[in-house]
Amino acid sequence: MHLRMHLILLTSLLLSSVIHGSFGQTAGLDKAALAAEVKNEFLHSWNAYKKYAWGHDGVRPISKTPYDWYASPMYITPLDALDTMTLMGFKEEADSTRDYIVRNMSFDKDIYVKVFEINIRTLGGLLSNYQLSGDKRLLALAKDLADRLIPAFLTPTGFPYVEVNLKTGAVRGTKTNPGEIGTLLVEWGTLSMLTGDAKYYNYAKHALLSIFEARSELNLVGDAIDCETGEWLGTDSHLSACIDSYYEYMVKGALLFNDEDCKIMWHDSYVAINTFLIDTAATGIWYGHADMNTGKRTKTWFGALDAFFPAVLVLAGDINRAKELQEACFHMWKRHGIEPEQFDYVKDEAAAPRFFLNPEIIESAYYLYRKTDDPRYLEMGKVFLDSLKAYCRVDGGYAELKSVITKEKSDRTETYFFAETLKYLYLLFAPAATLDFDNVIFNTEAHPIRRTW
Repeated sequence: MHLRMHLILLTSLLLSSVIHGSFGQTAGLDKAALAAEVKNEFLHSWNAYKKYAWGHDGVRPISKTPYDWYASPMYITPLDALDTMTLMGFKEEADSTRDYIVRNMSFDKDIYVKVFEINIRTLGGLLSNYQLSGDKRLLALAKDLADRLIPAFLTPTGFPYVEVNLKTGAVRGTKTNPGEIGTLLVEWGTLSMLTGDAKYYNYAKHALLSIFEARSELNLVGDAIDCETGEWLGTDSHLSACIDSYYEYMVKGALLFNDEDCKIMWHDSYVAINTFLIDTAATGIWYGHADMNTGKRTKTWFGALDAFFPAVLVLAGDINRAKELQEACFHMWKRHGIEPEQFDYVKDEAAAPRFFLNPEIIESAYYLYRKTDDPRYLEMGKVFLDSLKAYCRVDGGYAELKSVITKEKSDRTETYFFAETLKYLYLLFAPAATLDFDNVIFNTEAHPIRRTW
């Protein structure tokens, strides 16, 4: 009898807690505990990198072996991870890592590098960590790198070549896209502001203006273009890879530099996006694919990379649409227990089932939480963290997935896992004072830039 009364009382207390929210706050929304959990996962991954791949660009977490992007290491993981460990409060580790980078990093190398990737990871990382640490050696490295990338911009169209040789200035790769052309202004503009040399801003701004001018009559862009002729080589328009950050940098350029052209470009682009790309299905509001010239729907696909868009909408001031789209993104995540590279929102199933430890959906949850204080986004963050730990955690760090359906792992950890995925997860749960959200713009690799000018 006494046991039964205890059970009735316990059930009553639990029901009351759920109704009034206290159970969720203690069991599911303990922000301090979740932030500490993310820090532990960072250390798990970082220590695995140091053990199995130190001095190289990245780690293969299953075989526990290193990989490099080029013939000579560029130390991409240490630089991508540096501002994350700084924000997490790992000061000694950050100081020793920064010292290692400045002692070993050199761009006087006879290698071709991809302008887009080196810009967002290396140049962005150097500038952000310079601002965080005040270490002028990082700014000197940033300037040296940008100067070596300048030959890529010397095209008839203003669209940079895909690759440039850091030592010789030779260029190659004419097939490019709006994402690679338009994702330069945050870093190059910041370098201009910090050095007082306007040329960096001008090269990046000219590239962004030039690709905007190449848009169709519908104000849409395609997914491939020739940097020498300006001829469109692909006319599929969407928010995914090859286009995504083109739109992101319009908004961020407007905010970081108060650039009026960026404001106008974003306005015209957003009208077109909400005219031709927006779509609805039983699963929610989405942005699909359409032909840039006709506006005709080409695919009912939305994916892990597209999930950056709620964050951009938050920055642009469209909070309600951001909330709606984030709910659709969350549905995409929950459908298979973790999000796929591409999701068919009409069929409600993965269209491309790979998962690359992407950060974008977490980034959007962070932005929405900072603007709304709605614990819904903390709840999402816990789901993301739990899924990552359940399906991607291995002894050697975190592994990508060949399929979100089978959960079969792939032997690679992209460097943005340290720069973005873990950083946004941590900042979602960490005290607001950890980073001054309202006065920072993240580049597309999540390297925070402060407007000090």
